[in-house]
Amino acid sequence: MKKDFISLNDLSSEEIHQWLDFARQIKQSPKDFKSTLEGKTLGMIFKKKSTRTRISFEVGITQLGGSGIFLGPDDLQLSRGETIADTAKVLSRYLDGIVIRTYSHKDVVEFAQHATIPVINGLTDFNHPCQALADMLTLQERFGNLKGLKLAYLGDGNNVAVSLLFACVKVGMNISLISPPGYTIDEEVQAMIQNEAEAKKLNITITSNIQQGLAGADAVYTDVWTSMGKEEEDAHRKQVFKNYAVTDQVMAAAKPSAVFMHCLPAHRGEEVSASVIDGAASIVFDQAENRLHLQKAVMLKLMR
Repeated sequence: MKKDFISLNDLSSEEIHQWLDFARQIKQSPKDFKSTLEGKTLGMIFKKKSTRTRISFEVGITQLGGSGIFLGPDDLQLSRGETIADTAKVLSRYLDGIVIRTYSHKDVVEFAQHATIPVINGLTDFNHPCQALADMLTLQERFGNLKGLKLAYLGDGNNVAVSLLFACVKVGMNISLISPPGYTIDEEVQAMIQNEAEAKKLNITITSNIQQGLAGADAVYTDVWTSMGKEEEDAHRKQVFKNYAVTDQVMAAAKPSAVFMHCLPAHRGEEVSASVIDGAASIVFDQAENRLHLQKAVMLKLMR
């Protein structure tokens, strides 16, 4: 039966832990998996620019013995009006899997509905599941056990924040989302995971108070203040978010052992100071590397 990777909220806690375990196996023994997708082809539909997502998927499918075909925003007839449904049906006849990085989450959902091959969400305006699961892998490597940890996210309630919310609840972590008024995640999104959080006795804190949100945090996470597609808001957002930058003083409000995380690309001097992102507590490049291992696990789970 075809299975897709669209949102972490679609997966059970057990499934997510299985995927994390599998990613660790692949990372520890990459040679054991070097021909597991031999003869398989991954289509890579990218409507947004990318460094980590594109390269990690392209390198990952190659290391697994398969091949990837990059399809930019003007490479398909979608740009000339062909429907998503027709495109999904046609590509399903050629490919063994598809990763899509685009703006509209609805487009990925629709694509998956009509495709007969696995569809992987490489990022949408709603969430970024590959990033969040790689982040959980990184925290697991650092702390050993995820259950009971607390992650504090400072910044825009964007797609990364949504995926971190889902991921933390699924693995048994507490999370605080710290954003300026008017920029936090939607209440409907919180409601999607609230019952599961309550059943697990986890704390979800939505606040604009930095000190409150950081108290007891094992990890401090931030993202750029202006996501792709919102460039016209950049000057205004810099004013709104200027007090939410992660500095040494902000890190000091978390646990002394807290790590710093960022999904990259980063703007030093804006959402994070150079002393933090380039300091001893930073694990941002471990996060970036783990995108490769986690996505290899996703491709193997779905395409093999």
